[in-house]
Amino acid sequence: MATQLKANALSVIEALVMGVAGSAPGFSIAVALATLLASAGALAPGALLIFAVPMVGISLAYKGLDARMPNAGAAYEWTSRIFNKTLGYFSGWALLVASVVFMVTGAVPLGSATLSFLPDPSLAGNVLATTGVGALWFIAIGVVLITGISLTSKVQMIMSTIELVILTVIVIAAGLHALKFGAVNPLSWAWFGLGYAPGAFSASALIVVFFYWGWDVTANLGEETDTAHHGAGNGGFISVFVTTVYFLAFAGATLVLFSLKEGQGLSDNLVYHLAVRAGLGQAGGLAASFAVILSSVATLETQMLQFSRTLFAMGRDGAMPRTFGVVSPRSQTPVRTMYLLLGLGLAMIVLASFVSTVSLILSDSVKAIAIQVCYYYGVAGLACAWLYRDTRRTDPRAFLICAVFPALSAAALIVLALYALTTFDTLTRVVGIGGLIVGVLFLRPRGYRGGPQTGAAQP
Repeated sequence: MATQLKANALSVIEALVMGVAGSAPGFSIAVALATLLASAGALAPGALLIFAVPMVGISLAYKGLDARMPNAGAAYEWTSRIFNKTLGYFSGWALLVASVVFMVTGAVPLGSATLSFLPDPSLAGNVLATTGVGALWFIAIGVVLITGISLTSKVQMIMSTIELVILTVIVIAAGLHALKFGAVNPLSWAWFGLGYAPGAFSASALIVVFFYWGWDVTANLGEETDTAHHGAGNGGFISVFVTTVYFLAFAGATLVLFSLKEGQGLSDNLVYHLAVRAGLGQAGGLAASFAVILSSVATLETQMLQFSRTLFAMGRDGAMPRTFGVVSPRSQTPVRTMYLLLGLGLAMIVLASFVSTVSLILSDSVKAIAIQVCYYYGVAGLACAWLYRDTRRTDPRAFLICAVFPALSAAALIVLALYALTTFDTLTRVVGIGGLIVGVLFLRPRGYRGGPQTGAAQP
């Protein structure tokens, strides 16, 4: 049975696009920016910039780790090798849980955006309708991924290019509209201050973690990416900066065109409302919804890739049932992991249809996912710092980039997660903590062999 993925199937550019698609500018802005405005208020742009710093640190950690150990398991594999297999197992498990929860977070807005094209736009706020349409999209994306990484990448390139063009037009139109008719909230350095209300700092930080999460899909595609120029690591690192620009631009555009109260209420599809307010009319609004659809499809695709590659690597090593560590001889894709994901994802989407409102689904999912992400990002950052600890004598630059910065970033995320847990409601705690605890049931106490050492290059 084949256990190797298709090598060199992706270029550095394709890896970069995958990283941007993973963080999903259109989707994240549409789903989470209103929530961030409700938490951070006018400090939202500053929150996006401040908490981009640890994301850069973790992306450097992934870059350094991928340069030495490219592996489909990424954080799972690195943590297993550098620390121990139990800690590595839970890094992989945290990603699997976050990805499954995200199936709902991604599918519901995708359903809402699709229904906004119908004559009766009120359906976009109907939980049953949105989850139903989201489920159909979910199945269609799964079929594309099962066919293989080459087709998946081509589809991703087309979708992400169109999405970014539409988003760029909208943000430029917003700026021109503010210049012509005046800004509701003029540009201000105060947006980048630290005057958070009690409890708002940690809540805002978690939301921003959700904003940026997803770029690390590039590392899970490390075995399938051109390793000559460390494509996976470079793609993920650069994508963080690309998405930061879009997040800051849209946060600023929202503040200059809407009052803070208005912006906080646009949780259904902020990108659509911004396009209409910017003077692009109904056609612009529909184009914005189309961009959100493309972004939602793209980010669901990347999360499904992360889930399938992580579970594949865990199965190949024996940390999970070995049946998941096999690839299809025809497509060189771990199709068994995709079948499991489709089943789990559809089950989660069906359960979401019983929740009262779309906004409640999104707010609870964002917080629960952020806890999982803080854990496995944080451990990966510490793993990189440990791996590069000896470079302090031979290469001080590498020591700062691959040890000090990642370690500080990891510490910030871990402390954030621990503090945030004290502020959660019961449901969010159950999903956020319970999701990790359930992993104990599948932990194999006798251990398992490490995955293949697929590279040993220096960064």
